[in-house]
Amino acid sequence: MPHSRPLLRTAAVALFAAALALTGCASGAAPGASGDADASYITPGKLTIATGETAYFPYVIDDDPTSGEGFEAAVAYAVADKLGFAKEDVEWVRTSFESAIAPGPKSFDFNIQQYTITDERKQAVDFSSPYYSASQAVVAVKGGKADGVTSIAGLQGLTLGAMSGSTSATTIQDAVKPTTAPQLYGSNEDAVAALKANQIDAIVLDLPTAYYATGVYIDNSFIVGELPAAGVPDEWGLLLAKDSPLTAKVTAAVDELRNDGTLATITDKWLGSGQGVTQLK
Repeated sequence: MPHSRPLLRTAAVALFAAALALTGCASGAAPGASGDADASYITPGKLTIATGETAYFPYVIDDDPTSGEGFEAAVAYAVADKLGFAKEDVEWVRTSFESAIAPGPKSFDFNIQQYTITDERKQAVDFSSPYYSASQAVVAVKGGKADGVTSIAGLQGLTLGAMSGSTSATTIQDAVKPTTAPQLYGSNEDAVAALKANQIDAIVLDLPTAYYATGVYIDNSFIVGELPAAGVPDEWGLLLAKDSPLTAKVTAAVDELRNDGTLATITDKWLGSGQGVTQLK
């Protein structure tokens, strides 16, 4: 039987090739399957998304991103869907703003908490393409020194506050050019506390946060006006680890959401428009 071994070997090779083909189909069926592509994610079969240690309206409703309610929670789940993840396969973790943007390993696949895309930050982390472009606004308390201000010149002699390292802080320096040194704080919450304590005359926040601040948690407050863009555009991107293998995929997902109108729909639902706000010049 001189041909029996070659025939058996040929049959075994055919079976092995068929098994490989089936395995390949299975691994491409969903992000949760095993394989090299799945190794790109922090947890195989899951998409791990980070947000702030406390996440606020209108970005996340009731500090519960798993609900999908709120602008950034909705964006996150829309991106997850484009990446092929079901809602139940999304896991959330919390980080501070500063720790996430620092160099080094990450505990998430991407982080969403109003990160402005800048060249300086790109030295330490990656960003997706922008999912939102924000403007900056001045918030003050009625009856205070900023009440009645209608121009940038009127702001220059006031003591303004903002979160350190934020686009709001940069906008004060570059757009307002104050004659009084601004007060910078570790968080927006600290800046708000300073305003409530009359330690500063006004604070600068992105416009969606300004709407919420004046409507919900700063009593007797109002939006003085919207500031012109200063320095880099305030475009927000999803933050990823430096040279993440997921950056291109996440960017493609955001681009698809922008092109098919989903981002516009989410933005209109949760952030509305800036109509009725004075444009300060």
